[in-house]
Amino acid sequence: MTSPLADRPFVKMNGAGNAITILDLRGTALSVSAAEARAIAQNRTTAFDQLMVIFDPHSKESDGFMRIFNTDGSESSACGNGTRCVSWHMLQDQTKDHLVLETKSGRLDCRREAEFAFTIDMGMPRFAWQEIPLSRAVSNIDYIDFSYTTTNGKLLSDPAGVNMGNPHAIFFVENVEAYALDVNGPILEHDSLFPERANISLVHIIDRGHIIQKVWERGAGLTLACGSGACAAVVASSRRNLTERQVRVSLPGGDLVIHYRASDSHVLMTGPVEFEHRGTFDAALFRDITP
Repeated sequence: MTSPLADRPFVKMNGAGNAITILDLRGTALSVSAAEARAIAQNRTTAFDQLMVIFDPHSKESDGFMRIFNTDGSESSACGNGTRCVSWHMLQDQTKDHLVLETKSGRLDCRREAEFAFTIDMGMPRFAWQEIPLSRAVSNIDYIDFSYTTTNGKLLSDPAGVNMGNPHAIFFVENVEAYALDVNGPILEHDSLFPERANISLVHIIDRGHIIQKVWERGAGLTLACGSGACAAVVASSRRNLTERQVRVSLPGGDLVIHYRASDSHVLMTGPVEFEHRGTFDAALFRDITP
C-alpha cells in the first residue's frame, strides 16, 4: 500500500527523554490511521513514545489542533512532553513566545521560557470515578480500594486516581524500582478496573518538594518520562498532603517542575525539549499496511 504520508517531513525530538515524533499536516487534507502510526513507531529512525500530529486549528483562538498516537496506534488526549516539543517546532521561527493548541480533551496554553524550555498549562484535573474512568464507583478517589500482588511478590494498593486528559493510577511506594513495572505495568494497565486502560505510576516521596516517579504508559509501555503522569502524581501527592503544590518530579529521563496552582486548580508543567533530527518518511515504512 502506498501511503500519502510517504515522503512527508517529520521532526524527531524528546522531552525529558520521552521519545516524540512530530508530523505537521497543517495546510493539507491528510490524516493518519492507527496502522500508519504503528508503522512509523516500528522504524528505528522514526520510533516514538508518542506521535504528535499537527492539523490546522479548529478555532480562531488556537494555533493548531493535535492528535496524539501511542506506539500501538491507540490515541491519547494528552501528552505534556510532546506538547512542549510541538511548541518548540511551531515557535522556533517566531518572535512570539506563546501559542494555544487544541486536543480532543481541550485547550493547552504553551509558553516558551527559554530556547529549549517550555511551560504547558495542562488544565484542571478530574476526579469523579466516571471521569477517570473506573469501572465501578469508589468512595475515595485519593485512596482507591484496590490491591495487586506483583509477579515478584510485592503488594501495590490504594492508588490515587486522576484524569489529566487521560487516566492515571498512582501508587505511592518506597522504591520505584522494586515492583518490576516492565512486567506488571501492562497487567495493571489492562485491569478490569480501568475500562479505557490507564497509565500506571509508581511514586516515591523524597520530601515535600521532590518526588521520584516511574511510569508504565498506556499504549506505549515503560517510558523515560510522562508529562501528564508527572502532573497526575503531583496532584495526587498534594491532595494526600504528602507534598506542596509545586514539586520537582524526577523521572528516568530527567526532571520536570509541576505546579498545581491553588488559584484556579490548573496544572502547569515546565520542562526541557531536545531536537534530535529531521527526515522524511520512507514509502517502505507503509509497504505492509493493508487497506
